[in-house]
Amino acid sequence: MAGVAVLGLIAAAGFAVAIWAAWLFHDMPDAGDLADYHPPTATRAYAWDGTLIGEFSRERRIFVPYDSIPPQLAEAFLAAEDHNFFKHGGVDVMGLVRAMAKNVINLAHGKRMEGGSTITQQVAKNVLLTNDATLGRKLKEAMLAGRLEQTLSKERILELYLNEIWLGYRSYGVGAAAYNYFGKSITELDLAECAYLAALPKGPDNYHPIRRRKYALDRRNFILDQMADLGWASRAQVEAAKLEDLKVQPEPSRAKYRDADYFVEEVRRRGMATLGPRINEGGYYMRTTLDPRLQTAAKAALMKGLEAYDRRHGWRGAWGHVATLAGWEALARSQARPAERPDWREAVITDVGGGVHVRTVEGKAGVLAPEDVAWARAGKGLGSGDLIFVAPSDKGSAFRLKQIPAVNGALVAMEPNSGRVLAMVGGYSFSLSSFNRATQALRQPGSAFKPIVYATALENGYTPASIVMDAPITLTGANGQAWTPENYEHDYFGPLQLRKGLELSRNAMTVRLAQGVGMTKIAAAAERLGVVKSMEKVLAMALGAGETTVFKLSGAYAAFVNGGKKVEPHLIEMVQDREGKTIFRADLRDCNRCTAGFNGDESPRIPAAGAQVWDPITAYQITSMLQGVVQRGTAAAASVLGRPTGGKTGTTNEFRSAWFVGFTPQLVAGIYIGFDDNRSLGHGETGAVAAVPIFIDFMTEANKGYPPDDFKPPANAKFAMVRGIREAFRPGTEPHVAEDVVAPDGPQPYATVFKNGLTGAPSAAAAVAPPPPPKKPPEDVSGLY
Repeated sequence: MAGVAVLGLIAAAGFAVAIWAAWLFHDMPDAGDLADYHPPTATRAYAWDGTLIGEFSRERRIFVPYDSIPPQLAEAFLAAEDHNFFKHGGVDVMGLVRAMAKNVINLAHGKRMEGGSTITQQVAKNVLLTNDATLGRKLKEAMLAGRLEQTLSKERILELYLNEIWLGYRSYGVGAAAYNYFGKSITELDLAECAYLAALPKGPDNYHPIRRRKYALDRRNFILDQMADLGWASRAQVEAAKLEDLKVQPEPSRAKYRDADYFVEEVRRRGMATLGPRINEGGYYMRTTLDPRLQTAAKAALMKGLEAYDRRHGWRGAWGHVATLAGWEALARSQARPAERPDWREAVITDVGGGVHVRTVEGKAGVLAPEDVAWARAGKGLGSGDLIFVAPSDKGSAFRLKQIPAVNGALVAMEPNSGRVLAMVGGYSFSLSSFNRATQALRQPGSAFKPIVYATALENGYTPASIVMDAPITLTGANGQAWTPENYEHDYFGPLQLRKGLELSRNAMTVRLAQGVGMTKIAAAAERLGVVKSMEKVLAMALGAGETTVFKLSGAYAAFVNGGKKVEPHLIEMVQDREGKTIFRADLRDCNRCTAGFNGDESPRIPAAGAQVWDPITAYQITSMLQGVVQRGTAAAASVLGRPTGGKTGTTNEFRSAWFVGFTPQLVAGIYIGFDDNRSLGHGETGAVAAVPIFIDFMTEANKGYPPDDFKPPANAKFAMVRGIREAFRPGTEPHVAEDVVAPDGPQPYATVFKNGLTGAPSAAAAVAPPPPPKKPPEDVSGLY
């Protein structure tokens, strides 16, 4: 009976084991799944010149094929983790026995099970299994390791391991780790650096290069000795490597070029819309349109301009205050400061007698510059215990008082012929606010919209010499109320040519012109250019009452510069997958003969990009008129650039927004300045005052890369001198020399000038009764729109 009972127990135990094994292995993953497996890899975004500007990933990984992995790096990991890797069949039996013996002790003391896993087992665990430290998982791991060895080559298994392993410092795989720890590619690593990376799989935090430096060096040197013992490095090489200091980058960086945060985030958003979640794991190569030289210039110009505005509007007061100096540093360090101003420091005012004395969080003491003290006292003042930002002075030892601007803005620069966005800055500081005001801030552009009104007029029978009255006009507005648009300085110049109306940004004249052309046509033009999706057909829109972004409006201006073609402003030029296959291309034009070898025939001709939205002559006429804005009009300050330049200022009601969109033959740059809550910038803060100086600063640097070319007129344009200015006309619309309108200083009899510049009766849209006496336009127009 006892024997039967024993046999029964054995049978029951065997049955239980069989059930447990069936349950354990019923959901075993297929090792064959790894044959075509690619670990999630970062998408890397590059500027047009090859500069790495950003990476998008959940796991920061740079995939490196086995053939590109240096032998000494692979050998360092084999020495540390599995020196019998090329000899065993997936499981190292002796290593497993040693680990299991140790785990008996670990279990008795309640410690985590460990050790014994080969590289093949680690691949099985990392890719196919969980990290649970259980006996069942270890059995699955061993079984899968055997299957992997039958399915994949040793080289493929090692490739997966070296690209999959977590190595700390935001690094998955040796490619990312080499870059993050040492700022190098894996081919640039020396022996000591290879050995340190090989130390990390045991626990990156245990061997942190800064916090646990001694342990990191000990582990590195142990691995070096193992390499010498295995014959993978000479003893002399190892001893020399041991003497090498462990020098790493203080913190991992996704890209060393850091001036393009807004641009990179916009690329990520657009990439996500095109590629979906794959952008974070697909390992794509993404070539963007960014020009780092122009991007750095754009960022510097916008930040300088916003700080200049902020300085004009006074000191707003300290950002914090302490009653006692004990422990003030902790409070000061908790205050966010712009990462884009690395020289700024938190400081406390220690005394205001005999100068304003300050001390920084690093303990440096000094005084504030006298001019800053005077500026602050004209505002909210300064007092002991105030917490402020300071920066070293360029002159002398005094500190400069700094203030984060409350105002914000954006700058976009693009090529007019292709729509390639070369620079984009969406605000003062990405570290303080990632809201991109270039693409996300919908604002009224004010008079910066007027060129679209005038271009529509030129497409409908008007010429640059056409006369329209600049005189008071009252119309029926919303809810039947009277609406009387006014000029900026509440004055009127009487009959003016279209050119003068645009150069001097005359509101009343523009409304009268829009009334004559019709808002249906103007709205259609704005929608066709992509300025707005849908525009109300009301005359207030002619003065820029419809909301848009500086990104969209700059794209619309490109059509004036490039001969009337609509371009699609874009940031991503091309995307390739991990195999090098192009999966996205911004330029969709075909060139059927471009890939064929040269046989002496005429070179391929690629069609110009973009649909024709303006007649080329219209585009040139507006370009010429906007050159007049810079030469004689509201943006006259920009004439300091000393080369052919055009543009238009814009200011909205109550000075809520200030704009300038300017251009040369090679570049269009749009600037918007305003508060995020859309409050007033303050009286007199027009586009000419707030935005044009930023354009000048940016273009001064940008122009260094371009020749001073002039704008090229269409071949079929006709020219005539009108009041001393060479104007372009469509064939048949040019005025005759004998007519009054072309006399440089002679009379302009309003009643005898038709809208096309020829003699005849005035158009009904232009007529007013009685017209006020004309005034001579002012010489100084800096305060106008």
